[in-house]
Amino acid sequence: MTGETGFVENAAALLARVRRQRPRVHCVMNTVVQKFVADGLAALGAIPSMTSSTEEVEAFARRADALVVNLGTLDEVRRAAIRLATAVARGAHKPWIVDPVHCDNSPSRLAFARELIASGPSVVRGNASEMDIVGEANGVLKIKTGPIDELTLGRLATRVENGHPLMAQVTGTGCLSGALIAAFMAVEPDRLKAATGALLTSGIAAEIAAERSSGPGSFEAAFRDALASLRPEDIIANARISYAEG
Repeated sequence: MTGETGFVENAAALLARVRRQRPRVHCVMNTVVQKFVADGLAALGAIPSMTSSTEEVEAFARRADALVVNLGTLDEVRRAAIRLATAVARGAHKPWIVDPVHCDNSPSRLAFARELIASGPSVVRGNASEMDIVGEANGVLKIKTGPIDELTLGRLATRVENGHPLMAQVTGTGCLSGALIAAFMAVEPDRLKAATGALLTSGIAAEIAAERSSGPGSFEAAFRDALASLRPEDIIANARISYAEG
């Protein structure tokens, strides 16, 4: 498989693989969106866990197949939990993702995001303002989200155009996309293919949900339903991506 077609076909196969293997994804997650993210992972077919207790997080991270850490609601306890969980992931060579939420609003949060990125995550995912200031991330898959999601790994890049404006009106859709990337990475070692597949899944599900919605409230439920019912052939039929080797 080569080019855009290869990525699309791979994404469809990965959706089926996630549902078959049911990977465990541990999320040290923004407290505002924990239920939304857990429900979205479950709808996809993955198994979420959400604790940020420093007494438990290492055990949960060891059991998980992938880890996502999100800086949305950050305090000293959560910083400690993130350090413990990421150390487990690094030691066990498990995929892990940093979502440096609002690092552009706080110097201390930016410093912590840079500390995490320096320790070698698999993926850093954020919006343009966040990604523009977190610094270099050599060897890390960088994802800049927006109307078009831009994924870069060394000289390779994909752009995912699927999605819908209603996603911006529901708190947590971006946080969920990070968790979906973790689920796909748990079953696919090629980070660029895994992340592209996850973002295609999220974006196409959002488009389907928008057709069934009258606004952000109904969209939230329809999005979860669309994730649960999405078929590999839906990805094949609706994917809009581009691929380049720089």
